[in-house]
Amino acid sequence: MRALDDILKDGSALFAFLSDTETALGPADVLLAMGSQDLRVADTAARAFHEAGAAYLVCSGGFGKDTTGLLKEPEGVLYARRCRELGVPAERILIEDQSTNSGENFRFSRALLAERALEPRTGIVACKPYMAKRAWATGTKQWPEVRWSVFRQELSFTDYLGQGNDLTEVLNLMVGDLQRLRAYAGTFQAPVPVPDPVWQRYERLAADGYNQYVIGEN
Repeated sequence: MRALDDILKDGSALFAFLSDTETALGPADVLLAMGSQDLRVADTAARAFHEAGAAYLVCSGGFGKDTTGLLKEPEGVLYARRCRELGVPAERILIEDQSTNSGENFRFSRALLAERALEPRTGIVACKPYMAKRAWATGTKQWPEVRWSVFRQELSFTDYLGQGNDLTEVLNLMVGDLQRLRAYAGTFQAPVPVPDPVWQRYERLAADGYNQYVIGEN
């Protein structure tokens, strides 16, 4: 195992790369809060709702790879409760509580709105910081009729860990997310170039054992 300082440097670089998307706030037809183990995303979604305005806030998430066995209620249910506490009107919140991955967040939310004859054209994704690139890429591929922007906390890797997020879990998740940018490019997600120096950091961290969510390659 490498020195902790070296691991933190690679983690910080992955965090910066995965978080690096243009954040835009403006009136939107739909705001989609992507479920995860980071329940602070609900606070991010509520802030986006109040600052940007949206016709509807969809709190999306069932039990995913990182929340199965961890949460007692689906991610979307917990998000919705928190958003109501933060002043988002209940009648503007829709709950999607069956999705288990990022693609389903978008597909199932789309179906939920379609049941109400709603066809949004502009959307904001609220997500954890290092999900930003994957969120945009997934939404762009899975729901291309919507012009997506991303809203997230803007903070450093160190500050994110300082919120109580577990280093090992975050590294495992980021390594898995980085791999998926390449593995799913053009199929599950819109292509996002991954520079070689970033990929080398992924390989080092995976070799260090932060490979819990690395998918098998054919």
